[in-house]
Order: sequence, then C-alpha cells, then structure tokens
Amino acid sequence: MRRPAIALCLALCAAVIFSLHAGLTFYTPHTVLSALLGGEGADALIVTTLRLPRTAIGVVCGASLGLSGLLMQSVTRNPLAEPGLLGVNAGGALFVTFGVTVFGVASLAGIGMAAVMGALAATALVFSISASTGGAGNPATTLLAGFTVAALLASFTQTLLLIDESALETLLFWLSGSFSDRPIGLLQLGLPSLAIGVAGSLLLATPLDVLRLDDASARSVGVNVGAVRLTALGLAALLAAGAVAMAGPVLFLGLVAPHLARRLTDGVLPSTRQLIVLSLLTGALIAVLADILARIVVAPGEAPMSAVLALVGVPMLVHLLHGRKGLAA
Repeated sequence: MRRPAIALCLALCAAVIFSLHAGLTFYTPHTVLSALLGGEGADALIVTTLRLPRTAIGVVCGASLGLSGLLMQSVTRNPLAEPGLLGVNAGGALFVTFGVTVFGVASLAGIGMAAVMGALAATALVFSISASTGGAGNPATTLLAGFTVAALLASFTQTLLLIDESALETLLFWLSGSFSDRPIGLLQLGLPSLAIGVAGSLLLATPLDVLRLDDASARSVGVNVGAVRLTALGLAALLAAGAVAMAGPVLFLGLVAPHLARRLTDGVLPSTRQLIVLSLLTGALIAVLADILARIVVAPGEAPMSAVLALVGVPMLVHLLHGRKGLAA
C-alpha cells in the first residue's frame, strides 16, 4: 500500500498547489506565495478568500465522501452503495429548504447547520424504519429504507420550493453542490465529522475485514454483526453529513473513490485499513481535480461540480452494472 499512498499524497499536494494558481486568471507561484504570506491587493484577496477556502473544503469534503462510500460498500457488500442511499442528501436538502423558506436562514453557516441536522435526522429515520421491520443490521432492508426515505423527503422539498419560489435562488446555490464561494469557516462543520469518521473506521477495520466473508463466519469469531453494521453506517452518515453541510449534495464521489482505491492496492484482497487510507486520499484528490476542471473548462463561467463528477461516475456505474450482470449470468 505504501507506494500508492505516497503517489496519491504527492498527486494531492500537486493538485492543491495547482488549485491555488488556476482559475479565470492563472497566477504565478510568486503571486500565490506572496498572498499566503500575508500580501495585499486584489490578487492576494482572491487567493486567500476564494481559492484557498474552496481548495481546503474540497480536500475535506472529498476525503469524507470517499471514506463514507467505502464504509457503505463494505457493510452492505454492495459495490453500488454510496452516501445518498442513506437519505443524507435528501435530508440535508429538506432541512435547508425548510430553514430558508420558513425561518429565512440566509447565511452559509446557518445553511450548513441545517444540512447537518437534516442529514443525521434522515439517517436516524432510515435506521428506525429498518429496525421496526425487523431488519436492523440487514443491508438490503437498510438500503430499501434509505431509498424510501430519500424519495419521501425529496417530494417534501419540491413542495416547499413550489410554496416559496422566492427562496429558489438561495437554495439553488447550495443544492447545486459546489466548493465555490464557501467561507473557510465551514470547515468547522466538516473537520470534526471527518476526524470522528477516520478514528471510528480504524477501530472497526478488523471486524469489517471479517464481514467480507459472511455473517455466519463473522459471528463464529465473535463479531457482533448488527452492531458493527449500524456503527459503520452511522459513521458513513456522519461523514456524508459534514460534506453536505460544506458543499451541498455532491454526487458520485462516494461511489467512485472507493473503487479507484481498490484498483490501486497491491494485494488481491486489500485490508480495510489500507482501503481507508487510500479512499481518503483518492476522494480528496478527485474532489480537488473536479473543482479545478469546473473552473477552467467553461471559463469565464463555471461548470456544475456534479456534471464534472458525472463524467467519471456514470461510466464507472455502467461498468459496475455490466459486471454484476455478467456475474448473474
């Protein structure tokens, strides 16, 4: 794992540096360094208040979604699982829409807090439905509950938007899923969830390795399958909630990053601990690169983040579906 991890670290550092230079105007290294060291002027202001925050948020958001996707795919044994399946995006969107339309929330900090509460509330609702049907810890039941809750919450969101169209402009800015024009203070919402998610994932690494076999084998060696699954899904939801709070719904990243991480491993069956590290780095790298592309491909405008990620995510999703069809045959 050492070689891929080092390569990803170097690539991420290069992407972060390039992100500070790239945009409508490409700055020289001297301009960027001067801005970071406290320089003054319009260029320094753009670097420190626009490009630096969006790059930092991209790193944290990408790492969070990469790890969240890995946890979901591991505990459900479903390569198509991603954070949105727990209703995280739908819950965050509903609470943000409710906050803007009913309480007049306008600040990004307020929107971010509403997103966190909505994402966690939606996940709690998914777990409650799963448990009430006798399927607590069952991945199929949990995913089905997630689909149901996400569809229900999305319909509520659309209803609120129809009632108060004046809030549509504010909501579209957040619902589009982007790192642009975000204050660096939003990291206060994402960094704690990332730290908790990483620590919790590392503690669960060994039980998750055992869960790759089957539930009976895991129980035979003393693993509490239901508890491990619920804890891992809870961590996945927390990670995704922090990301949604900072950037809004970012699609495909939680699906793509873990699969690319697996392809970078040395062994045929990499350990969960290895995949945690590689998924964090891969997710962060993809997020920063996608943000750079969004800035430069349609300059002087900016492409939607989800559209850029879809260029990678959709082909990979088709490939995975094709592979599952082949296995079924």
